[in-house]
Amino acid sequence: MKQSRPRLKSLSGRSPAILVLEDGTCFEGLSAGAPGSTVGEVVFNTSMSGYQEIATDPSYRGQLITYTMPHIGNYGVNALDSESVETQAAGVIVRSLSRRASNQRSEQGFEDWLVDRGVVGICEIDTRELTRRIRQGGVGLAAIVHDATAQDAAAALELIAAHPGYGSVDYVSEVATARALRVSAEDAWQSPLVLTPAAPGSDDESKAPHVVVMDFGVKFSILRHLLARGMRVTLMPRDAAVEDVEAQRPDGVLWSNGPGDPDKMEPFIAGVRALSERYPTMGICLGHQLLAKAFGGETFKLGFGHRGPNQPVQNQRDKSVAMTSQNHGYAVRRESFPDDLEITHVNINDDTISGFSHKSLPVHAVQYHPEAGPGPNDAVDFFDAFARDLDARCADRG
Repeated sequence: MKQSRPRLKSLSGRSPAILVLEDGTCFEGLSAGAPGSTVGEVVFNTSMSGYQEIATDPSYRGQLITYTMPHIGNYGVNALDSESVETQAAGVIVRSLSRRASNQRSEQGFEDWLVDRGVVGICEIDTRELTRRIRQGGVGLAAIVHDATAQDAAAALELIAAHPGYGSVDYVSEVATARALRVSAEDAWQSPLVLTPAAPGSDDESKAPHVVVMDFGVKFSILRHLLARGMRVTLMPRDAAVEDVEAQRPDGVLWSNGPGDPDKMEPFIAGVRALSERYPTMGICLGHQLLAKAFGGETFKLGFGHRGPNQPVQNQRDKSVAMTSQNHGYAVRRESFPDDLEITHVNINDDTISGFSHKSLPVHAVQYHPEAGPGPNDAVDFFDAFARDLDARCADRG
């Protein structure tokens, strides 16, 4: 049994805990968060801040998040910074967990927040070594087990063996809305989002552009960016029929981010194509992959994914470079790229496709997260371009 055993600090109130990878590697550490055990695909995120946004991002459903930033929790958490109602991560892995929070916006300590939400974690392990192993060997399932030492690694491997493979689970069904919802906020950035049932065609008296967001696990920051640009926003279930979307009388459609293998979303691809041919369309992350598939492309799984705020993306038209926030484990296969789409953005690190536009339709998609949350704001102009497409449509309809 391979084993990694860093020097442990003496921290009162914490029990021994282990992180076991599916290849048998065992990291010994100390318990964090809620007591118990958990299994998920182990990934890493290179953000220096934004741990709350990351843990609540629906795209992390079913995954154990390794924070490469060594000190986590020092500024606490608050109600406005969450990217969804729930904590989505299957578990968290940190080097050093802050014992106190110091920030005027803090409403609760990070670990208390994890406990309240039932999220199992582990701390005091060498996250640098773990990250190197993921980079070299790729992502895979892992288990966090509290009240355990390296001698219990075999039992942890049994938990892993009994857990379904990450790509075989429809995680989107666990995070997306099941009914149409109207999204509003008193202030796009300073107020909680309000979600209310949406009747078809309601609010038609408003002249503001109306966006239907096809929800595969949308982040709240995406919704806030749309609201901040004066749009009316309606969330629709991923399986909504084309005619039900049309009944909402949208001016544009956005295909959201979300977790899991895009191939699991094959039943919805025909609807993606149909709506994209009718309305100005925007796709983000999983939405980017679904739009590519809708026009004939294919996707594949990356070795360890892109997760963090420091992903350089080059615009292929003007050769400008933006630092972007990304969170995905799949990408569009370049060899399958459809002729009627144009590659507009490329990830400089590995030359994967980071954005495209349709050559004749107002359809645009990016693999990165223009809303950040967390991350830099280099790419927020993507929302401005979408707003211009909707304004043009609104002008045409009078």
